[in-house]
Amino acid sequence: MTTGTPVAVVTGASSGIGAATARGLARAGHHVILAARRKDRIEALAAELVAAGHRATARVLDVTDRAAVDSFAAGLDRCDVLVNNAGGALGADPVATGDPADWRRMFEVNVIGVLHTTQALLPALTASGDGTVVVLTSTAGHAAYEGGAGYVAAKHGAHVLAETLRLEIVGTPVRVIEIAPGMVKTEEFATTRFHGDAEKAAKVYEGVAEPLTAEDVADTVVWAVTRPPHVNVDLLLLRPRAQASNSKVHREL
Repeated sequence: MTTGTPVAVVTGASSGIGAATARGLARAGHHVILAARRKDRIEALAAELVAAGHRATARVLDVTDRAAVDSFAAGLDRCDVLVNNAGGALGADPVATGDPADWRRMFEVNVIGVLHTTQALLPALTASGDGTVVVLTSTAGHAAYEGGAGYVAAKHGAHVLAETLRLEIVGTPVRVIEIAPGMVKTEEFATTRFHGDAEKAAKVYEGVAEPLTAEDVADTVVWAVTRPPHVNVDLLLLRPRAQASNSKVHREL
């Protein structure tokens, strides 16, 4: 088994759950590699973590660009943990009028992006002797809801990718963990989904006293990653108390 400071790669680390997870893994003793497209944000986060006494490196990366992912992986000396967090939703239209471009982009980021990074880093994760692959999916990957078919399809794809990978690599020293959050209020998720429409984004959380935060999900990821090596958290669904299902939410209006 590789000794020394474990290295954790976090994709989509520029904001939200990715940034919170990077902070949590850094506090847990990992050298975090912050991978995202927005150079200014990940460099600021890396500086914050280093100033706090942690180890962090910022690397610009678009997970949908396979050549870039392969180059990124080749530049790492080791990798013990991969958190596939990069993803997101676009649009909330019914199947009849959904934008195929939104669907294609969601599949590219949420599924193909996970495939790229996992394939590229699996040899290093295996060589570590105690590797962990985390796939951040969503409760959308486990139950459909109206207006969400494109995102639901993409997250179902990511869920099945994780499930199949676990079957295929059993017997190797690599765990596959899926964390599937429900309603999480971050600064960008809903706004991005509605193409910058802040009013529509606000309605998603209207009347919900305490949706999950990025830190809630990050705490869960760090807990799963730091279990003893023989313990695999196959699947953990995480929702706020106010959310009983994807379509049943208590709102105090």
